Amino acid sequence: MKQYVIIGNGVAGAEAALELRRRLSPEEGRILLISDESPYFFSRTALMYAFMDRLDRRDLEPYERKVWDIQKIERVQARVVDLDASRRCITLESGEELSFDRCLVATGASPRMVPFEGLDAVEDGLVHFVSLDDLDACERLARTSDRAVVVGGGLIGVELVECFLHHGLEVTFLVREPYFWPAALAAEEGEMISEHIGDHGVELIHGEELHRIDVDEAGKIVAIQTTGERTLPTDILGICIGVVPTVDWLRDVTTPPTLKGGLLVDRSFATSLDGVYGAGDCVVVDLGVDGPPKHEPIWYTARDHGRLAARSILGDDVRYEPPVFYNSSKFFDVEYTTVGAVQDLPPGTGALFRSHPDKLITQRILHATDGERRVLGFNMLGSRWDHRLLQRWIEERRGLNFVRRHLHEAQFDVEFGRANLEKMNEKEILL
Repeated sequence: MKQYVIIGNGVAGAEAALELRRRLSPEEGRILLISDESPYFFSRTALMYAFMDRLDRRDLEPYERKVWDIQKIERVQARVVDLDASRRCITLESGEELSFDRCLVATGASPRMVPFEGLDAVEDGLVHFVSLDDLDACERLARTSDRAVVVGGGLIGVELVECFLHHGLEVTFLVREPYFWPAALAAEEGEMISEHIGDHGVELIHGEELHRIDVDEAGKIVAIQTTGERTLPTDILGICIGVVPTVDWLRDVTTPPTLKGGLLVDRSFATSLDGVYGAGDCVVVDLGVDGPPKHEPIWYTARDHGRLAARSILGDDVRYEPPVFYNSSKFFDVEYTTVGAVQDLPPGTGALFRSHPDKLITQRILHATDGERRVLGFNMLGSRWDHRLLQRWIEERRGLNFVRRHLHEAQFDVEFGRANLEKMNEKEILL
């Protein structure tokens, strides 16, 4: 019987384990799912709902706990400290060795950090928001704190801001860009969201960065200094400036794989080590002549990685094709859906910008300027959209006129809550 070891039980690792079991009976393959964080797969995208008391910890788990026993997927709560592909084994922190026929590395991503002045003196008060340990720390500190500063103007940052507000803290949001999230939003939408965040009582500071962290004698954070020479007293400092692949541990293992920002895999999710594969937020996919290596730290993509990597492990002919990008989230109570290419488009790309006269609802449809005005991407604020239909229109190379006629078909809002598309103001823009 072959043994399959999966390091990391996030969405990539968990979905890989389930896909392997769909194809293999317990007599054909033993599956070990290893994580030092939690014995059960949980949804990181739902952490804020636990912090805001809308979900219990158990509610973060997409599958019932009995599923893993029913599927004969063995859970091992331990830290992996070594990988020896030549001997086909891994070593746990306890010293125990586990052999494998195939190994999947799916260790996810970790919070990005930079060496801020004063960081070395911090003993308490600094938090991130990507793990269960982060959730524990945030809940502990929120109970005894009055003020929080959150640094970083992306999705995780705004989620943490909303959570702290829910617990009654005074919150300052430090965003170095001139408006909220230029990496994803154009200026008009970004400025609207900035105003919306401020309307909820957040002190939103644009154009400044964290310069120095001040602590008391016990190492507890008491204030920060910004590059704009502001002093912001605080009890909690949330650092939400992105994530990086969790691969540093692989640098010193017995047989280090090739790393290139993350764990480098080919389009079949194979690493440079025989019998070892990678998937999810920890990997960078080598696309060869089709483009530069691709890192996609998105939940949906990690899910697909896991399923495809499992098929590759079993010998299927897998060639990963990055899907049309999509993501969805909320900025407080403003829905957000993005599909396709919306940033870093060449000059001369067209954009149809539509805005509702009475509500914070906008639609930005990016398109080519050829005869058909082929649609390239969507940025939609303030209402819900079926991303699958928007993706299909991009894949089918639909033109702008077609999309305008059929846009109502992609609305996902509840009945009587849909925005009246006929009332939208419109303007055409050239980037």
